[in-house]
Amino acid sequence: MQTKTGNPAVIGLAGFGITTFVLQMANIGLLENMGPVLWLGVFVGGLAQMVAGFQTGKTGNNFGYSAFTIYGAFWLAFAGILAGNELGFYAASHTDIGFFLLPFAIYTGIMFYAALHVHTAEASIFGSLFLGFILLVLGHFGPAFFNVIAGYVLILCSFCAWYVMAHIIYKDICGRDVLPVGSPVLQPGGKATGAGADAVAAE
Repeated sequence: MQTKTGNPAVIGLAGFGITTFVLQMANIGLLENMGPVLWLGVFVGGLAQMVAGFQTGKTGNNFGYSAFTIYGAFWLAFAGILAGNELGFYAASHTDIGFFLLPFAIYTGIMFYAALHVHTAEASIFGSLFLGFILLVLGHFGPAFFNVIAGYVLILCSFCAWYVMAHIIYKDICGRDVLPVGSPVLQPGGKATGAGADAVAAE
């Protein structure tokens, strides 16, 4: 008899959503002290999400393995930047942070294409995250108002992540799909799916 194990995605999605949401409070001007972002970046978005990534890797899910591990590492690195700026060593300028964000925007674009083959809710997470990264890059190389727009886009991204997390938890507890996630936008062959196509479970 096979022992049931927990799904690491519920931790990864929660950690990502919580930390992303709080950072956006700073981007839209509601959070003045970056201390909460730093500590969430270390423990919730960083360590918790990386643990979820390593556990997901054991299931053979390369998509989740890559996403949770890389974004967990992103939050640890971002927390390091915040600490460096606060303490005055290896301080990063606005433009420096733009270069830090740029490869993550490219990575997210790659993952967005993969998410289109999972289900609609997953595509919503990565689509809004991709747009948010692009706006943040623009805001760090150009007008700062792009960062504010990014803040609202990434708040939406946080809720998309929590939705998928709740979908997994409720389906497990209730024995039925309480929060549907929709069909894949693209089939494995790259063609758009019809409305009646079966969803591919990210979890």
